[in-house]
Amino acid sequence: MRLRRRLLLAAAAASLAAPALAEAGRFAAAARYSAERRGVSLLVLREGRVLFEDYPNEGGPDRAFELASGTKSFCGPLLAAAAAEGLIGPAEPCAAVLPEWRGDPAKSRITPLLLLTLTGGFPPGRLRPPGYAEAVAASLSSAPGERFAYGPVPFQIFGEMLRRRLAARGLPPDPVAYLQSRLLDRLSVRPGAWRRGRDGNPLLPQGAAFTACGWGAFGEAVRRAETEGLRGLDPAVVAALFRGTRANPGYGLTWWLAEPGLVAPGRGQGLEGLSAGGLAAERIAFAAGAGYQRLYLLRRRGVVVVRQASGIAAALAGRGPAWNDAAFLRLLAEAL
Repeated sequence: MRLRRRLLLAAAAASLAAPALAEAGRFAAAARYSAERRGVSLLVLREGRVLFEDYPNEGGPDRAFELASGTKSFCGPLLAAAAAEGLIGPAEPCAAVLPEWRGDPAKSRITPLLLLTLTGGFPPGRLRPPGYAEAVAASLSSAPGERFAYGPVPFQIFGEMLRRRLAARGLPPDPVAYLQSRLLDRLSVRPGAWRRGRDGNPLLPQGAAFTACGWGAFGEAVRRAETEGLRGLDPAVVAALFRGTRANPGYGLTWWLAEPGLVAPGRGQGLEGLSAGGLAAERIAFAAGAGYQRLYLLRRRGVVVVRQASGIAAALAGRGPAWNDAAFLRLLAEAL
């Protein structure tokens, strides 16, 4: 049975038990914490079954909200799909796809794994992603493998690599269309929107919008891919999603990890304390976007949590109540 259908059936079953859940109030504190910070959706799944859902502040189960940098979480599984089909080897030089890099002694050493663990040497920053061609032409700020630098350029480079390899196979040269056909269609999930750059290519560092159920179905598929495998995804690349680097033990392949030594992308991101107080034992991987969009995988418990919020621009400007992932996750853990 398709995962999306299982989630819908589980949601229907959960609605019958809503009075009991409301009476118990197990998730009330976590739901209140989220709602008081512009939260519009909170969905909790265990082994794909709905435990709790809440849509305050004009949210709704059928409303898609922008994920901001949570969009980056799709790129690791995209590489896993491309590797399984022999489109892009995770450890091959990116220069095998980008011949303009072959004469550069530093860029010619970069692999897709270095690129998407954000240790390829490209500088951080830039709120607005460059086009694919501009990203490929970007200069390095450090030697490959030395530093972690959070920014949009590597994801746009990966988009161009995938675009070229798809075109060479005679397939539509669109990374999002490839994601849809190779993974999202199997989950019966479609994005509510996916913004494109001025060059017409889909933005891979940001710009996707999903319902809570859709993002949760994707998160559940990623969680299961680690424990059970998932047809069409390279298992070695899936394992890399959850493996940090020496430069940042708290960032794997396009997924954040609640591990000691986590290097946050900047101040005010809410990530303080994530590896303390027993949370590291939960083996948490998560996608994170501006405005405190979150997709958590509590891998030890088999739990997936979606948290979405409105007011991305206000959050980026530092307006409104502060968010802290550790505080929220402790409230959540008390309810599980």
